[in-house]
Amino acid sequence: MKPPSPQELQIPPVLSAESPVPALPNAHEAPDARGPTRIDGRKQARKRDALFRRTLAVADMAAVSVAALSAVRFGGDALALPAIAVPLLFVAVVKALGLYDRDEHLLHKSTLDEVPALFGIATLAALLLWLANDSWVSEELGRSQVLVSWVVLFFSLVCLRSLARAAAGKVAPVERCMLIGGPVAAAFVQEKLALSPAVKAELVHVLPASDANTEIGPVLAEHAIERVILASDRTARDELLYMIRELKTHGVRVSVLPEASRVAGSSVEIDHLHGLTLLGMKRFEFTRSSRLVKRSLDLAGSAMGLLILGPILALVAIAIRVDSPGPAFFRQKRVGRHGEEFTMFKFRSMANEAEQEKAELEHLNQAATGLFKIPRDPRVTRVGLIIRRWQLDEFPQLVNVLLGEMSLVGPRPLIPSEDRQIEGWYRRRLDVPPGMTGHWQILGSSARIPIDEMVKLDYLYVANWSLWGDLRLLLRTIPFVIGRRGL
Repeated sequence: MKPPSPQELQIPPVLSAESPVPALPNAHEAPDARGPTRIDGRKQARKRDALFRRTLAVADMAAVSVAALSAVRFGGDALALPAIAVPLLFVAVVKALGLYDRDEHLLHKSTLDEVPALFGIATLAALLLWLANDSWVSEELGRSQVLVSWVVLFFSLVCLRSLARAAAGKVAPVERCMLIGGPVAAAFVQEKLALSPAVKAELVHVLPASDANTEIGPVLAEHAIERVILASDRTARDELLYMIRELKTHGVRVSVLPEASRVAGSSVEIDHLHGLTLLGMKRFEFTRSSRLVKRSLDLAGSAMGLLILGPILALVAIAIRVDSPGPAFFRQKRVGRHGEEFTMFKFRSMANEAEQEKAELEHLNQAATGLFKIPRDPRVTRVGLIIRRWQLDEFPQLVNVLLGEMSLVGPRPLIPSEDRQIEGWYRRRLDVPPGMTGHWQILGSSARIPIDEMVKLDYLYVANWSLWGDLRLLLRTIPFVIGRRGL
């Protein structure tokens, strides 16, 4: 697989420049404008935003109440009457920091993305509670009580905000979006919406940029549009600003898809220069200190994982040997860092002769282009079905992580035949060891993502690496495993 030329970078790998406007499902067409059931897009958007804001506020009040009570109970103190105002004051501080208004600007409303901000808020709140302890508790707070309030508040904020967003997302209707731009951008956005289970939105209309100035108002009303995605890369700066202002007057949410985002991903820093916004591109380099930090996380995580999960892994190995003839572990050559091959360990979930039968089952392959995966694979054993359901077959890879051949988070480990399809600068994905999990795992592994798109995700992972990024991917893997979306 060769990397695209600069001209081709504007087009997603799975599309061509002649791609038609994607067919939008009839079920989502706007109701008759004359009928009494017509949807008001602006009113629906305001209701959705208010729902998320109020749900998050309730979650925050609950979190700070739990933290305050925990601190008081831990020290045997009692709450004073002014403590009633603590949750309301906390909500006022969070509102001032903009964490209730953030969701209305985003399609992907994720609590993990704001964990650093929540960490800072929890730290500030614990400090303020300690400074004002005479006002809301009967006795003076001790150091251990402050520590308890800080820990409980931080984890309560993360957990309760996640639950609040999940509950609000279940109740809120699907967000109706329109794209202003060409068919390639429309297909690109529609594909990403389909790959994002956490995003509750649909693309219901595509409007060419040439028609935006004359038809924008009637189209917004006809299709009950709540959010407009601007994806016209040839729009002049002044014209783009005018279009954004015009859309804002109609009360819709506006998102801008810069053409550079398809190439750079998130590897940019916003640079403001007296009204001019520049995208500062990060250099592609995995520094020695970054490698040290990543390796330290791998060593700590793999050692702890093997220590805690050791008894469970031993039971799984015994169950595999009892269920079917053959070894408990499956060994396979994979391509690691800098293209060096290594032996990857997994629990054997298939019959011992599975590799020999692969060619006979090629016609059943339903994985994305370039990969191999069969739903309800007949080679899978009874125990294999159970351990695959809970991703237990992957845990022996902790040994590979401990040995330095793999990482907890990283690019997908490919077999040599798959790796040979990748050429050019996309091979920079191998600047780091392959991972047990990554973007490819969370989005559905080989069943949903073609190899060219997966390779692009891996390349951008290396370009954008950070310790918090790895921790976030590990945390996002947990609901993926629990929800068994990899099956």
